[in-house]
Amino acid sequence: MEFTNTIPFMAHIPDSLFAERIRASFTRQNAMTLIQATLAVIEHGRTEIHLPVWSGVGQQHGFVHGGVVGMIADSAGGYAAMTLVPASASVLTVEYKMNLVAPADGEILIARGQVVRPGRTLIVTQAEVFAVKDGHETLCALMQQTIMVMHDRVEK
Repeated sequence: MEFTNTIPFMAHIPDSLFAERIRASFTRQNAMTLIQATLAVIEHGRTEIHLPVWSGVGQQHGFVHGGVVGMIADSAGGYAAMTLVPASASVLTVEYKMNLVAPADGEILIARGQVVRPGRTLIVTQAEVFAVKDGHETLCALMQQTIMVMHDRVEK
């Protein structure tokens, strides 16, 4: 499945500095620093998180741990949603469902988050996580997520 970058019901970007605001938020997210993830792409309704595969994110079979795969999928979807909210608001995940469809086995993982349905209170997103090995991407996880918009509540 390939995501399109068409966001229905949104005629404009509510915050012209959304990319800078999201990059600053990502920098404050200690969990992403802990696993050495980076925010590689920020676009209207879409983000991409890259995670180098290293021993600290592995599980007993040598693959990236499913919890870590969930972390980057959750953040990619959440930051995709955040691109659509005003600067005076923030977002919070209220649920997600993830399918692990193949082992996360590669040199890098890429989580691509995309807004599916924007809204004033709830935003639905999807994320795909790919394991990159020898330049070839293999889909390893699919996630669907619901994000709550917290109006007039900025991050601390």
